[in-house]
Amino acid sequence: MTAAQRLRSIFSGSVGNLVEWYDWYVYTAFALYFAPVFFPAGDQAAQLLNTAAVFAVGFLMRPLGAWLLGEYADRHGRKAALVLSVLMMCGGSLLIALTPGYAQIGVAAPVLLLLARLLQGLSVGGEYGASATYLSEMASREHRGFWSSFQYVTLIMGQLLALAVLILLQRFVLTSEQLHDWGWRIPFAVGALAALVSLYLRRSMLETEAFRQQSGSNRARHRLCELLAHPRALLTVVGLTLGGTLAFYTFSTYMQKYLVISAGMSKDTATAVSAATLFVFMLLQPLVGALSDRIGRRPLLIAFGVLGTFGTVPLFGALGPGVSAVEAFGLILLALTAISGYTAINAVVKAELFPVEIRALGVGLPYALTVSIFGGTAEMLAIWFKTQGMESGYYWYVTACIALSLTVYLCMDDTRRTSRIDRDALQEKA
Repeated sequence: MTAAQRLRSIFSGSVGNLVEWYDWYVYTAFALYFAPVFFPAGDQAAQLLNTAAVFAVGFLMRPLGAWLLGEYADRHGRKAALVLSVLMMCGGSLLIALTPGYAQIGVAAPVLLLLARLLQGLSVGGEYGASATYLSEMASREHRGFWSSFQYVTLIMGQLLALAVLILLQRFVLTSEQLHDWGWRIPFAVGALAALVSLYLRRSMLETEAFRQQSGSNRARHRLCELLAHPRALLTVVGLTLGGTLAFYTFSTYMQKYLVISAGMSKDTATAVSAATLFVFMLLQPLVGALSDRIGRRPLLIAFGVLGTFGTVPLFGALGPGVSAVEAFGLILLALTAISGYTAINAVVKAELFPVEIRALGVGLPYALTVSIFGGTAEMLAIWFKTQGMESGYYWYVTACIALSLTVYLCMDDTRRTSRIDRDALQEKA
């Protein structure tokens, strides 16, 4: 495989990942506008709680998607699984764009919304494991941290594009009334069309050499049973993901709503602050990934764990009512910079833990289970704590989860030195 072919395949895989995550995050970016359409009763906090619950239910499908598409990727190839995942995401986005509101079809409206999120949950659950495995296997050993960090670059870019579309519609295209009435459907339709472009690009990708070179006997094994034969690696994935995913969803997706319902900012200002911090956060990922190629993965994970454990509660205390947009930008960026120690390298760390025949399943399934429990419920728990008058309880919950992950970081090996990807390559040469 030439360097040009490698780069072209990494680019095609990354663009598809971008579209997947744009479609996923459009839901939470526009929740403030379409919540009354599907859940008309109650105040703003109650409506957001309902949409957050549907968001969380979508996460429950991620483990199933990780299992099914992980098995598919390990049997039929990373490329085949990535093509299938983007097709499912396209269908979910199109369904949301076309579903009438509660006023037109009653309870069928939130039911169809739920079905669309279940389909998207299957898609994004399978996307993570297949994409992380594909990028890690395609990259050379010397730059594996750098190239695999583009999974989160495109993940964040997808979220950023969702916010950019929101800002464009808010400030230049539609009135607030139009956005609430029908304008929120536009980004879902755009996502469905973009998925078709992604499908074209992914069909032209090359399969990884690691998958193509594995033996036929390896391909025939029952992968779930094989995965359970690696309990240490499984528990490591769960432990290193727990605090990282909760911190990420807290300071990215939930923060936009926190600035509105807790800090008292306008929707427009909160959206602008969220977009600005996410943009800088996105640029940090390749830098941190490249740093891991020089100093190892474990020091960066430990840095995140220490900063998150001791800094979360004070930071939320500083983000209280009356905080200015500039102050909020600085504080949130400080948190996201620390979280980069997890986000930039978590994909490659997980890929380096498993042998090639169960790598996509091993990366995706325990990750998806952990994200579903802790990441998918982040917004719902945060809003629930607020409605109960115990908002600070959520800050301590985040702190405790990061502290648990810190103990894993302190005990685990540095996967840059013990990579199963490199070990598999040496075995194939032998």
